[in-house]
Amino acid sequence: MLDTVLVATAVATAVAATPVALLLGHRRIRQAANARLMRITAPDGVDEQEFVRIGGIEQWISIRGEDLANPVILEIHGGPGASNAIYGPRTRAWEKHFTIVRWDMRGTGKTLGRSGADHQGELGFARMYQDAVEVTDFVRARLGVDRVVLVANSFGSAFGLRLARQYPDRYCAYVGTDQKIHDADGDDADHLALLARLRAAGKRKELAAVGAIDRDRRTWTAEQYGTYAKIAATTDPLTFSTMKSVVMKSLWFSPLHSLSELGTLGKGMKLSEQILPDTAGFDDRADGTCFELPFFVFQGDQDVLNPTDRARCFLDDVQAPVKEFALIRDAGHFASFRHPDQFLHLMLTKVRPVVATAGLHAAGR
Repeated sequence: MLDTVLVATAVATAVAATPVALLLGHRRIRQAANARLMRITAPDGVDEQEFVRIGGIEQWISIRGEDLANPVILEIHGGPGASNAIYGPRTRAWEKHFTIVRWDMRGTGKTLGRSGADHQGELGFARMYQDAVEVTDFVRARLGVDRVVLVANSFGSAFGLRLARQYPDRYCAYVGTDQKIHDADGDDADHLALLARLRAAGKRKELAAVGAIDRDRRTWTAEQYGTYAKIAATTDPLTFSTMKSVVMKSLWFSPLHSLSELGTLGKGMKLSEQILPDTAGFDDRADGTCFELPFFVFQGDQDVLNPTDRARCFLDDVQAPVKEFALIRDAGHFASFRHPDQFLHLMLTKVRPVVATAGLHAAGR
């Protein structure tokens, strides 16, 4: 949701401030450069994008990497509705060491564009959770692996925790980043912190808007989630800076997306807001802190949207064969995309050694 509001805000601001011809010309040049950067020519590499029938509709899946012998990462994107496909050029180095699978969930990006808003089926957490299981099994069969590394960011971590807990036979490790911890709204520290930040900054209008929203998120409408997310993110300097310098630029210069598809991405972000109330009563600790697979959280050291301390405290309670918490420095939300080099270093030094052989045993490999 935080991803949703800010992408739309940042893009609208940029477009309004720049002459159209100059904007489009610069975009074409940068898109071409990014397309060259993303070429995979390695003999054992893979670069596939296709629509796969998942949960009764066609959903877009990308599989990219320079060596099919590398461990496979399945990403679960955030938002809801915020496709990770736009970050391909920023995360190109990841594909030297991992095969990266990106999926536009129903109601998102290319999946939404394929059949339109009226043909997305049920846009609810339970249906999309089952989609994630089906995507996992498709990837395992397509790439001939027993298990994959599950990497979930932001809202996607609501799916990720539950997948990791329920299906350790399908995943060889869980990695959460921008990790969201649901607690059935038993902790309103971030709400109080936002009010204090607004008060200190003299943001009277925003303070009144947040103050009018009940602290119990279980009572929130999708619109209230949107209001809160926009204010929380735009009044945090580091988050808003990352939105402008990383998220908006990745969106605008993506070689995988036409101008019309940028519009579809925005529509998907708005459409997907309806999923949020489904998760309001989630309680991650009550659901269980025992995981039968290696468990990692790599969080921005200054994330005020999904607070770093809350993610760390949750991991303290986790029981897993291996577990580790690490900070991504000079980062708030969107930490792995703000500093893809730091994230890759953590994946190579902490995760890959643990899964060096796991998940690579299958016929034909």
